[in-house]
Amino acid sequence: MKLLAHSVFLLLLMLCTNASDEQVYIVTLHGSPAIHKFSGNGGSPRARARLFTTRSATVAYTAELVARHDNLLSGIFTSSSYKKLYSYSHVLNGFAVQLTSKQADALRSLPGVRRLEKDCRVVKLTTHTPEFLGLSTGAWPREGGPTNAGEGVVIGIIDTGIDPTHPSFSVKGSVAYPPLEDFHGKCEENGGSPGFSCNGKIIAAQHFAAAAQAAGAFNSSNDFASPLDGDGHGSHTASIAAGNHGVFVSNDGFYFGEASGMAPRARISVYKALYRQFGGFMSDVVAAIDQAAKDGVDVLSLSVGPSSPPSSSRVTYLNAFDVALLSAVKAGVFVVQAAGNGGPYPRTMASFSPWIMSVAAGLDDRNYSNSIYLGNGAKLTGAGLAPATPGDQMYNLVLAEDALANTSGFSFSPSNCQQPGVLNKTLIQGKILLCTYSFSFIYGASTVKRVSDTAKNLGAVGFVLLAKTDLPGNKFNPVPLGMPGIVITNVQDSLFLLDYYNASNGGSDAWAKIGNGMNPTFQGTAPQVALYSSRGPGVKDYTLQDSDILKPNILGPGSLIWGAWSPIGTDEPDFQGEHFAMMSGTSMATPHIAGVAALIRQAHPDWSPAAIASAMMTTALVTDNKGQPLLAQHYSSSGGVDLIQATPFDFGSGAINATAALDPGLVFDAKYEDYISFLCSVTQTDHTQVMNVTGSSCGVKGTSTSALNTPSITLSSLVASRSVTRSVTNVAGVAETYILSYVEPPGISMQVSPQSFPIEAGKSVAFSVGFKVAAPITGEYSFGSLVLRGDKGHLVRIPLAIRAAAR
Repeated sequence: MKLLAHSVFLLLLMLCTNASDEQVYIVTLHGSPAIHKFSGNGGSPRARARLFTTRSATVAYTAELVARHDNLLSGIFTSSSYKKLYSYSHVLNGFAVQLTSKQADALRSLPGVRRLEKDCRVVKLTTHTPEFLGLSTGAWPREGGPTNAGEGVVIGIIDTGIDPTHPSFSVKGSVAYPPLEDFHGKCEENGGSPGFSCNGKIIAAQHFAAAAQAAGAFNSSNDFASPLDGDGHGSHTASIAAGNHGVFVSNDGFYFGEASGMAPRARISVYKALYRQFGGFMSDVVAAIDQAAKDGVDVLSLSVGPSSPPSSSRVTYLNAFDVALLSAVKAGVFVVQAAGNGGPYPRTMASFSPWIMSVAAGLDDRNYSNSIYLGNGAKLTGAGLAPATPGDQMYNLVLAEDALANTSGFSFSPSNCQQPGVLNKTLIQGKILLCTYSFSFIYGASTVKRVSDTAKNLGAVGFVLLAKTDLPGNKFNPVPLGMPGIVITNVQDSLFLLDYYNASNGGSDAWAKIGNGMNPTFQGTAPQVALYSSRGPGVKDYTLQDSDILKPNILGPGSLIWGAWSPIGTDEPDFQGEHFAMMSGTSMATPHIAGVAALIRQAHPDWSPAAIASAMMTTALVTDNKGQPLLAQHYSSSGGVDLIQATPFDFGSGAINATAALDPGLVFDAKYEDYISFLCSVTQTDHTQVMNVTGSSCGVKGTSTSALNTPSITLSSLVASRSVTRSVTNVAGVAETYILSYVEPPGISMQVSPQSFPIEAGKSVAFSVGFKVAAPITGEYSFGSLVLRGDKGHLVRIPLAIRAAAR
């Protein structure tokens, strides 16, 4: 059990390495990658279809690019003085190579070289959610039920690999998975130790570790030179997106319901680029993106991104990672990325670019709580996914410090109850053991599971873990336990219990019983934005200047999510040896959105990535299950957690509404050329910079970044007044007339034109929105919304985030 604010293992942080003169560089060259050369005008699956209809030419062209890369390097360096790790030929034209800084300078000066970036190291940052999202009664029936939901769609997962033997990915008893004509991924059969095999559900799997090996960080005996998941995180995210329907979830001998992925019939293509001991390297991740685009995945789910805007690029959108994903989008791949776990602080986004769906994490309405009943009649609540103490009687309490045996030679504080040998079994047997939660559980190796094991080994009937002092982000994940136990997370309640113990004749007259915490409750306000979820506004460069792009984009379930786990995984000590784990983070929210995207792609195979994103965003919910505005967790002045009204910088367009997203009425579409125009409009960017990283010419510079046709309007600096134009396309299949209405952001006056319009099926209509500063400038953002109501029942909503500025 760890504090969620510390759960950075659920995201991937980027840290540039400069430890020695020899470094891996990502090099971009003149000339188009295959996607740019063969996919034509990007932004739809037709682009990918064209890529595969020219497959023989594509293969020949990529082979030519690889040869060029090799010739370039061998023409300037001796073969023993460098090591090429990858050739990138689909999303980038370039390679990753290990060089000295002097060699890098020489390579940078060559005419055909556009850009060199230093490689960056990355380290690691459901049983109920299908019902919570309404899939079982809404989206799934539209797709033919859970046995067909996601059929024919491939979700690529870039993570720590997968456990192919897990029941969430089994094909036993299921209808056979036919081959997919437009998918060309491969499986590393027995590619490492232990071996690995695909089965049709897992349609392809590869691992990428060249940069890790070059750095000397890869250990084949621990990290597995295969797609096998030695961590657990990759299996968890894959099962959320596309795990089988109706999988029994058990942990520590207890049953917790049945799990299902969001798109249970979708295929999974695995790209392992992260490892349990050290994380990974960005050049390996870019290689995975390149392979996924080459294979032909429909959806790409990533829990990887920087902890801050990349300093190697003046603009956040122009690093190799984001540019590679832009090329994937050009080929029709829908890309979804975790927003980050830097919340609740502003400008902590780890996902920047408008062509990427950035996902914030929310809490749903399922909670696991427990209670302890004291002999003085008091009842205290806490976290404890554990059974009750036997019978209805009370048991004597004993504090760990009052039951010491031998403290020499032990590495943990006795009060943390991590080692049974430090405590006296005779004094503990048949009692409830009181232990202390400390920083060792956050930054050290202490775990709640080990407390449970200690209590069990000493013959205790249960245990209580007390938080006696405020700790950062006092918010706990309940851990499934095989014996009665509870964590008292409230400091005042913990001190109350200690006072009761100390006043009871040295503890001999202190009695208690622990309730049953195995059954979840479905109460309270939901969804809410989780405390740890990163917040906007989005930034456009490493100086944290605000962008005119709304980030995050959408809110998905991310807290207390059950999913598959690798029993050999070491990512979380509390789940070692288990096949299922309950995790929290934006990494858990991301595959929820990836799975919903697969359902939309199945229903609308001709929609572009931008159209899929628009469908989710314009139909998202901005009210909770009680009909009230969404709330977000924030720190209170006392260090606790308060709930305040959320804004688009907390949740983007709102909480995902999977069923409505299948029939949005209108979509805001955008093509690859629109994203290039956006890049050319960023004030810190010159035309040469865009050409160097994308290979595309700016032509006439765009007028404003806010002109990009997104399903939101963000103005980080409104001086006096401005008009913004948006275009919508009717995807409902029938003609409809829409009326426009709006809620003005405080201090801003608005006008829309036209105020209503008819729109034929398949046609597009443009409208303009005028904004004018109407109150004294405060320097703060204000928020509003624009709603388009159709006479056939469609409702299209886009959020507004406006900040007035002086001239």
